[in-house]
Amino acid sequence: MSPNTPQEAAVTAPVEDKAVNSILIYMAMATEAAPLVNSLDLQLKEHDSFPAGSPWQLHSGSHGGVSVHLVTPGKDRALGVDNVGTVPAAVAVYAAAGSLRPDLIINAGTAGGFKAKGAAIGDVYLASHFANHDRRIPLPGFDEYGIGLIESPHASRIASALGFKVGRVSSGNSLDMSGEDEKLITKNEATIKDMEAAAVAWVASLLSLPLLSVKAVTDIVDGDRPTTEEFLENLHTAADALQQAVPKLVALVEGKKLVEL
Repeated sequence: MSPNTPQEAAVTAPVEDKAVNSILIYMAMATEAAPLVNSLDLQLKEHDSFPAGSPWQLHSGSHGGVSVHLVTPGKDRALGVDNVGTVPAAVAVYAAAGSLRPDLIINAGTAGGFKAKGAAIGDVYLASHFANHDRRIPLPGFDEYGIGLIESPHASRIASALGFKVGRVSSGNSLDMSGEDEKLITKNEATIKDMEAAAVAWVASLLSLPLLSVKAVTDIVDGDRPTTEEFLENLHTAADALQQAVPKLVALVEGKKLVEL
């Protein structure tokens, strides 16, 4: 086995030895977030510690006995579209986690799935590993850094308790999949493909915070339909699936240490 295989290169995400009483949820698109904001009865809040003029939106409230803060990256000033991708995710989560100091980060969102790995439209996954597929740096050491593999050590156990599927997620900044992307996604052994989870995992690791990532499948990457067409067709269905899945996850972890689950 080479030193760059996912099994050997993975960094285990840190886990605080404390009960979960405060959760930061990051979602990349307002359409994804809206049903969950309503389901958890979260309210739009002003947050003084965010940089002046930042487009991020914060919705806060409580669910059971846990404080819940949901951050979305807002809209691009020039084009009015959601600030999707790894850079907006990393910056927003770093700022929000640094000021809100949660016990747990949850990245919830939609993703493409691979039918060769058993994924189907509407499936809900908990990510077991995070990796990148568009950071190609063919230099010693930097190649492994570019992949940036991080493990979520409790994902399989928690997914089993909730009836979710479990799989590896590979992140990149394009909705489509180039030939080079496909090679690295295959090497990453990914079941699902998204545009932010690996960046959120890197920030969580940097801040020594545990991360769980819930993904609902909108499109089949290795299917025979255009990704954009299938994504738009199923976006609301996937958002509704997240509306059901995330509160279940919050209820499960409320007041508990992840190692106890």
